[in-house]
Amino acid sequence: MKEGVTLNQTLFVGIDVAKLTNHVYCLNLNRDKLLSTNIPNTQDGANQIESLLLKLLEKYNLTKVIVILESTGVYSAHIATYLSASKYLSLFETKVYIINPKISKNYRKSFADMDKTDPKDAYVLADIARVGRCNELTPFKGGQRLALERLTRHRLHIAEKLSNEKVYALNNVFLKFSNFETLFSNNFGTTAVDLLLEYKSIDDIINSSLEDLADFVAKSSKNRFDSSIDVATNIQKAARASYRLDKVAYDPINLSLASSINVIRCYQNELKEIDNAISNQIAGFNHDHFQVLTSIPGIGKVYAAGILAEIADINQFDSHSALAKYAGITWRKNQSGKYTADDTHMTKTGNKYLRYFLMEAANLARINIPEYRDFYHKKFNEVTTHQHKRALALTARKLIRLIFGLLSTNRLYK
Repeated sequence: MKEGVTLNQTLFVGIDVAKLTNHVYCLNLNRDKLLSTNIPNTQDGANQIESLLLKLLEKYNLTKVIVILESTGVYSAHIATYLSASKYLSLFETKVYIINPKISKNYRKSFADMDKTDPKDAYVLADIARVGRCNELTPFKGGQRLALERLTRHRLHIAEKLSNEKVYALNNVFLKFSNFETLFSNNFGTTAVDLLLEYKSIDDIINSSLEDLADFVAKSSKNRFDSSIDVATNIQKAARASYRLDKVAYDPINLSLASSINVIRCYQNELKEIDNAISNQIAGFNHDHFQVLTSIPGIGKVYAAGILAEIADINQFDSHSALAKYAGITWRKNQSGKYTADDTHMTKTGNKYLRYFLMEAANLARINIPEYRDFYHKKFNEVTTHQHKRALALTARKLIRLIFGLLSTNRLYK
């Protein structure tokens, strides 16, 4: 009886969000329309929505508010944050939910021949709240999730810039020292970079005494190599086997390389700062689920935070297949008659940020978990083309099943 009374005193609000406007639809438990209006997606518009909701609460003697919006990227962020943090609406036990658009799309199917308009879309969202479809979801945590999402997505942005700059720099490295990439496991490690900056041409390396070159290696690496002489010998051997350039070409290439290395170092420092900020921010978001993800060997704080920021609430997905589809880690069949192609393309139509973090996490899982390592190698050896990409994507799909199972039951990995 108490639950029924509470629902009878609840204002159900659906907001169809667009870049310029928000359509607000309010109804009660009996599906009576209390409000349907279009309001600018601005700060003044948010103030107006807050004022209208407060008036409805007072007019109809309601004590609780449930607001539902679809996840529409940055467009829904401001209004969801504002309403969830409103000190006036907080007096009425206000809960704000941002849901996967697939939830509202599937629910809409229960209405026969409904027009696709902003008011109707807002009505569907409000009715989802009315029938309790959001009860198992986690309410929007306002600035906490927004801050975490911004940090993890910005990290991807910087990581992509860093990767692109490294690829660009390696083109110049090849022109200067064509056999350079055979020397070091990390082409942008301290010793590798110092070598590129210190010696202006291949001839400078060749004409250097082996002892001087070994001393340079020992100093740059802080004696981390077992034998600086062996490293120096390999460097000179690679230099002698490399192409030569006209002397006039070296100065422009060296200038370009020095510039790229400065940019790379800048991006690397930025990533360290962002990673520290992510570690601090995740503590206030969803600690239990964070612990679940970091219990999986190889998945550290940053990738766990990125996955959580994009998933938001695992209860939005009714299966691991739904989560995989949301991330775009699914494959379309390529079949005609009795022929089925071995080479199929991943859809990549879902959340690209979630897909990135899951793929990176899968790469770490296959290094740290024997079961995933064996699975990766099995898939790697099944084909002769795109071996790594295919095997890693399939490993990510396997990891999604694990992540969904653990998060859904709130269990640590064992």
